[in-house]
Amino acid sequence: MKIKVRQTSIEGLIVIEPHVFCDGRGYFFESFNASEFAEATGLEVSFVQDNQALSQYGVLRGLHFQLPPHSQAKLVSVVRGKVLDVAVDLRKGSPTYGRYEAVELSEDNHLQVYIPHGFAHGYLVLSETALFQYKCDSFYAPQSEGGLAWDDPDIGIEWPIDRQDILLSEKDRKRGLFIDFDTPFKI
Repeated sequence: MKIKVRQTSIEGLIVIEPHVFCDGRGYFFESFNASEFAEATGLEVSFVQDNQALSQYGVLRGLHFQLPPHSQAKLVSVVRGKVLDVAVDLRKGSPTYGRYEAVELSEDNHLQVYIPHGFAHGYLVLSETALFQYKCDSFYAPQSEGGLAWDDPDIGIEWPIDRQDILLSEKDRKRGLFIDFDTPFKI
């Protein structure tokens, strides 16, 4: 089985399309195969934690990251439903520092996004509900948790639903601005 890899406009942030086998019974695909991933991307990644989140329409989770030494690379996907997945480059010295990339992930397209260290990440649920899944290469460390405002004007993410329909956690309502963030991430 061969996966297809597409480089985004931000170096290191890649979209992965698995090879999906379909027949009258449904479909099958390998959601992760370490040797194929390494061969297709040139990256050796050791994931240590898998997470799932079920959310309703309009839920926006993000923009989250973990600070070094607990920063995380992630491989994200949607098992059920549809989301707009967003990653923001926080790597000082990167030509795309402060820019974001958005990819629609769904149960129909089976796409995955690999988000390397040094990115803020978030997603917005576009379907009635969505089951979001992601692998991390570092364990969750609450003392290293960080985030940026989902509506930061300097980042300028174009969320595809009305502002009043967006549902946030209390923590995500209070996130700081990019202009005030002194990034520890380097390229």
